[in-house]
Amino acid sequence: MRAISSTRTKARRPLALPASYAKLLRELKGEICSTQARAALTVNRALLRIYLYIGQRLSEHEGKRGWGEKVVERLALDLRTAFPSMRVFSRTNLFYMRQVYGAWSGMGDTVQQLVGQLPWGHHLILLARVSEPSARLWYLEQAVLQGWSRSILSIHVASGLHKRQGKALSNFSTTLASPQAALAQQALRDPYVFDFLSLGPNVQERELELALVAHVQRFLLELGVGFAFVGRQVHLEVGQEDFFLDLLFYNLKLRCFVVIELKAVPFKPEFAGKMNFYLSAVDAQLRHPEDRPSIGLLLCHSKDRLVVEYALRGLGTPIVVAGAHRPLTGQRGGQEAEGAPPPGCFWREDRETCRASPGRPSCEEEVTRNAFSCTPLPQVGWLIRSSTESVHAS
Repeated sequence: MRAISSTRTKARRPLALPASYAKLLRELKGEICSTQARAALTVNRALLRIYLYIGQRLSEHEGKRGWGEKVVERLALDLRTAFPSMRVFSRTNLFYMRQVYGAWSGMGDTVQQLVGQLPWGHHLILLARVSEPSARLWYLEQAVLQGWSRSILSIHVASGLHKRQGKALSNFSTTLASPQAALAQQALRDPYVFDFLSLGPNVQERELELALVAHVQRFLLELGVGFAFVGRQVHLEVGQEDFFLDLLFYNLKLRCFVVIELKAVPFKPEFAGKMNFYLSAVDAQLRHPEDRPSIGLLLCHSKDRLVVEYALRGLGTPIVVAGAHRPLTGQRGGQEAEGAPPPGCFWREDRETCRASPGRPSCEEEVTRNAFSCTPLPQVGWLIRSSTESVHAS
């Protein structure tokens, strides 16, 4: 009995693992995941090549005698019989292959390389929803460059992003150095489309601000690449007076703060003067030595181009004025993008890691499908210094 008892005691003892075991396990798991991702990418690109090859061959036979729709239908049936595990070989998909091939054929090698990097589902979206070749090429380039998921591509196509990107009125040419001016101009849009909000026609600025913060995931997606949320109603003390910024962001690609002021009325010249003051205060109190000059974004109900140009002329701080389009009550925008973070987190559309501020737990879940990282949504009263440090840490 003693021998049996001794054996059971030994069985209960946990295995003593060497100190380097955990590190080795992490390395092996990471290598396996990387290999799986590379293998999936290789398979997807190989499938895309065969789809385009089929499209090319069908295009070569298009219009020839005897090659009508019934023949393509028979070809689809024979391919499905030969490869029963590949459900893609339907009559409809064969026609899609021919159309996708036709959309990109005749373009240069650079375009063909981009075509090979975009998943098949993305090509179907561009084919079905973007009729203008130049616009389709723009979305192709941006989707590859930014790593857009299929749902995010759909959102940007539906909002006509190619018509809005870089179109905002600004004074960047006179207030920023040439490389930064061009980057900043392309990073901003006009108008901004808030079709994910449902507000009445007489909405107040504070209501709009709260609604945007409540939908900060979609708000950041609409702002564009590299934006990180810092806070709302950010307090600035200048002299003996208190001032509050509607919304404060940091753009990790431009490496500067972006102050956003919301105006539920048409643009007025005094808005530019107030924003000029805010930017001077942010640069003096919050800007780090390595940061670029802060940028101001005035989102107004509407604007007169000439009034904006006169108002920005002569100012020493970079300011941009854009419209804000939103639906009326009862209208609703698109659904949440696939791969969205859980409630209480917000995303940035870039591949840098955004960490929580000191003393706040970071969100461990990464939205790997869209290569977004997430952090807890800052609350009112969160110390601005802590949030800026967290942004710079990334």
